[in-house]
Amino acid sequence: MQPANMAYDRAITVFSPDGRLFQVEYAREAVKRGTTTVGLKFKDGVVLIIDKRITSRLIEPSSIEKIFVIDDHIGCATSGLVADARSLIDRARLDAQINEITYDEKIQIKTLVKRICDFKQTYTQYGGVRPFGTALLIAGVDETGPRLFSTDPSGALMEYKASSEGSGRSGAMAYFEENYKENISSEEAVDMGIKALHKGTEGKLNPDAIEIGIVKKDVSFHILSPEETKTYVTKAIGGK
Repeated sequence: MQPANMAYDRAITVFSPDGRLFQVEYAREAVKRGTTTVGLKFKDGVVLIIDKRITSRLIEPSSIEKIFVIDDHIGCATSGLVADARSLIDRARLDAQINEITYDEKIQIKTLVKRICDFKQTYTQYGGVRPFGTALLIAGVDETGPRLFSTDPSGALMEYKASSEGSGRSGAMAYFEENYKENISSEEAVDMGIKALHKGTEGKLNPDAIEIGIVKKDVSFHILSPEETKTYVTKAIGGK
């Protein structure tokens, strides 16, 4: 005899009797199995840090892309299915460019996040599609200040002071709950983010697999060089 769920998890458009969309929940499971990402705001910017989770010494670390530049003032880290994330990033970049051409100004972070989430939501409402199996941490700085948003496969969004996605989310969030402070410097933010990532990965952090992206009020979003990253990691956790 088939489990009761089986009648309701075949199509995205069918609710179960208790109001659940199983395909969306399965997409969330794909995110939970993804690599750990963390993001946190500091005094005049936001930092994103990811663990690339290198599974073989034969892999070139530079070929694994988990942090993306969307616009000069916006960056994004992904956890879950990277191919799905690339599709969303391409759309986000196009939205940012169209906004600048149309209005001659940079798109606001929240406006862009809402557009991405609206697009994700449509993939939970129509037959013949599946939800995006990725969660994005979107960071940026606009006239409203530093902003950090987390997006869900359902199309929901939430703004955070510090957040995490992926397999180590619970450990990283527990660290942030205990240690996060507002108006810290960028150096303190990077140090705290690495320690949270270290906690989320249960101390199994590989310094060669860490990537850091930073955006500040007057500095475009950029990814730190491997040398700078290793310096920060060594300072934070002693290169463990």
